[in-house]
Amino acid sequence: MPSAAEHAPAPPRRSAWGAATLGFERRLALRFLREGRMQTLLIIVGVAAGVAVVAYISALITGLQANTLDKTLGAQAHVTLQALEDEVRAVAPAASGVAELTQVQPRAQRPRTLANWPALLRLLEAEPAVAAVSPTVSGAGLARRGEASRAIAILGVELDRHDRIVRLREKVVAGAPRLGPGAAMIGRELADDLGVRVGDRVLLVTGDLSESVRVTALLDLGVRDLNRRSVYVPLRTGQSLVGLPGGVTHVDMTLHDVWAAGEVAASLARRLPYQVESWQQANAQLVSALNAQSVSTTIIRGVVMVVVVLGIASVLVVSVVQKRREIGILRAIGATRGQMMRVFLLQGAVVGALGSALGIALAVALIWAFTRFVKGSDGLPLFAITLAPALALRIAALATVCGVVAAVAPARRAAALDPAQAIRL
Repeated sequence: MPSAAEHAPAPPRRSAWGAATLGFERRLALRFLREGRMQTLLIIVGVAAGVAVVAYISALITGLQANTLDKTLGAQAHVTLQALEDEVRAVAPAASGVAELTQVQPRAQRPRTLANWPALLRLLEAEPAVAAVSPTVSGAGLARRGEASRAIAILGVELDRHDRIVRLREKVVAGAPRLGPGAAMIGRELADDLGVRVGDRVLLVTGDLSESVRVTALLDLGVRDLNRRSVYVPLRTGQSLVGLPGGVTHVDMTLHDVWAAGEVAASLARRLPYQVESWQQANAQLVSALNAQSVSTTIIRGVVMVVVVLGIASVLVVSVVQKRREIGILRAIGATRGQMMRVFLLQGAVVGALGSALGIALAVALIWAFTRFVKGSDGLPLFAITLAPALALRIAALATVCGVVAAVAPARRAAALDPAQAIRL
């Protein structure tokens, strides 16, 4: 039976081939792959499985993190500024050699306004990293309706500004998002506790101050505890209830890049005499969990890629052993070491590219199955998961490069074969 070498095209002379003419190496690489159909098919399927796992896990973790951040930051600013807390200090140091028995009692914190906050808004809005700024006045109080009474958090806001921070209008589940004088929007759990509906009146009480407001909308803020205690009122109403006429307790900011919040907060803290907190500081455990997920994903990618490289290398090493005689004949009739190396490097690239394409298609199918069959208690998908084209291209390119890298050792082995010894075997 004729060998592959007998059907292979004669190797071109050294001066005839160049960077643009790899026809001999390409045809020989494809012929070797076709002759070992079962081996080629198995390794392509192996590469596809590895690429599918990497792509699916990457898309899954990305979707999970995006969903977690959306729920966490859906009712929270990226960066918050507030006045510095009151601090009790000794009047004077004790005299030398005099024993002093003192007990400094922490001072009860009171609502404090941000000094000159309208100018602060203009300053923050001029920052390139800032997308939106909203003044807020907040305080604790009680909501009463008949005999029902619940502890609440009163939030006085400007609706248009605050909507750009937490997309408040999107969270309305009943009524209309309006915050005119004497109006309020409350969490739906709080409405159930008080037994009120849209249009009913609720009495808000803070110390000696109180005001009756009409409920214009019920909100679902995504967290049951927030729904049970949140009451949004106009900024002026909040200022009156908290006892800060013309003042605000917080300035909330949303950034163009959510992950830049730490750097922006640190920069503002150095420049401004306020207490500045980023969402990472307020959610330290969440950030640690997200980092752990990212590290785990990277480890999984690395392990899978190593398995892919070893699989391709092992198959090509076997191919070199099986085709020692053909390689020896080709070397004897003029094929150079460089040509034989390129034959096996091209095989690695072809296997990597075909496996990548099949793996990406398999990952898309897995993502479709996840969104189609994995549902939450409400019958909707748990969270959105998609494979971004840029991510798919990066994974496919990485797998192709891994195929070439895996072929380096077999290619060097093939190039190092002595023609006379190979033909005698």
